[in-house]
Amino acid sequence: MADLTTDFLGIKSPNPFWLASAPPTDKAYNVERAFEAGWGGVVWKTLGSEGPPVVNVNGPRYGAIFGPDRRLMGLNNIELITDRSLEINLQEMTEVKKRWPDRAIIASIMVPCEEQAWKDILPRVEETGVDGIELNFGCPHGMSERGMGAAVGQVPEYIQMVTEWCKKYYSKPVIVKLTPNITDVRYPARAAKAGGADAVSLINTINSIVEVDLDNFAPVPTIDGKGSHGGYCGPAVKPIAMNMVAEIARDPETAGLPISGIGGISTWKDAAEFISLGCGNVQVCTAAMTYGFKIVQEMISGLSEWMDQKGYDSIDDFVGRAAPNVTDWKYLNLNYVTKAKIDQDLCIKCGRCHIACEDTSHQAITDLVDGARKFEVIDEECVGCNLCVNVCPVDSCITMEQISGVDPRTQKEIDPNYANWTTHPNNPSAVTEPAE
Repeated sequence: MADLTTDFLGIKSPNPFWLASAPPTDKAYNVERAFEAGWGGVVWKTLGSEGPPVVNVNGPRYGAIFGPDRRLMGLNNIELITDRSLEINLQEMTEVKKRWPDRAIIASIMVPCEEQAWKDILPRVEETGVDGIELNFGCPHGMSERGMGAAVGQVPEYIQMVTEWCKKYYSKPVIVKLTPNITDVRYPARAAKAGGADAVSLINTINSIVEVDLDNFAPVPTIDGKGSHGGYCGPAVKPIAMNMVAEIARDPETAGLPISGIGGISTWKDAAEFISLGCGNVQVCTAAMTYGFKIVQEMISGLSEWMDQKGYDSIDDFVGRAAPNVTDWKYLNLNYVTKAKIDQDLCIKCGRCHIACEDTSHQAITDLVDGARKFEVIDEECVGCNLCVNVCPVDSCITMEQISGVDPRTQKEIDPNYANWTTHPNNPSAVTEPAE
């Protein structure tokens, strides 16, 4: 049986599934229920400075995007950091860590961008005995207007500066949580590394308005007739998160920097994909809020079964396996030619492939053959775009098959050798030798 134990920055946990800093980790009661359900670790909901706690709205805090079956695809969250006192949070963290020494507990922190503020809070966090800290440089609403959260995470110089303060006043691992609300995530990741960060975590939530109530013309969630932008999370953000993880994993300046993956992880497969792109563990929020803490049991069993099938003994066996296969478009092989193929035994003759191709693509699929309703690929027109595969409701009915010899569409011999845009004759900047 596969061993799901992880050692992330020297922090051991029985599995790679951690709860992200969010409402599910706001207090000891929640965290201990999570541990009882099987979660390997938690990032405690973000702590603020000592003094009057932040004030949350006393009304709706979430907007939502649903799929056709009302499956929750995304949440827009306007909740702020913990509104419980620093003293109570620190006390509970101390107690929970003593009761659950085998689980990872990370303290998320957000205080003003002043050295004294960090110098004051870090020793108190260290006294709790938790395993490390996560610097919340990503919150896009409420706190950013106060010069914290994303307001720091969008300025690489600030990231480096605060990270250096934390490494100066704290002896355990420092994780920097990055905002996706930036043009190029590599720059804040580089700044975190330059500041001495032990790891980065990403992504935090994305600036969003998910709905406008057309009765009162206000964003949802609505508070007394008004709404605000919030942080978008859930399955819908997964593609954005994976791209940013991959960018950091393959950037020469940050390659090898440990990553904790966050963003729309709802299943074991999602987790495996993040890990394959270079993450040492994953953090989950929206899935737990949607289905409850016991969803982790399906994640654990699913990941374990897949690893057994693939012959992976530990998480380390496939961490980063996909990262080398992420490349820039200009390096894709232009001599790799495919055509769609429809399995007539599986085809239910719904016609979606034909309509999609006929109306919006390359008119490469028939709807009639010899006067009868039949869908076949016209190789002479097919560019291999695979739109038909993605609109077909039957799994594996349409596949993409690589071809060799003469391409029926171009009537040219297919060169079996690798070649990319950097060497293509249409490229005015073409080089002589291709680079893989």
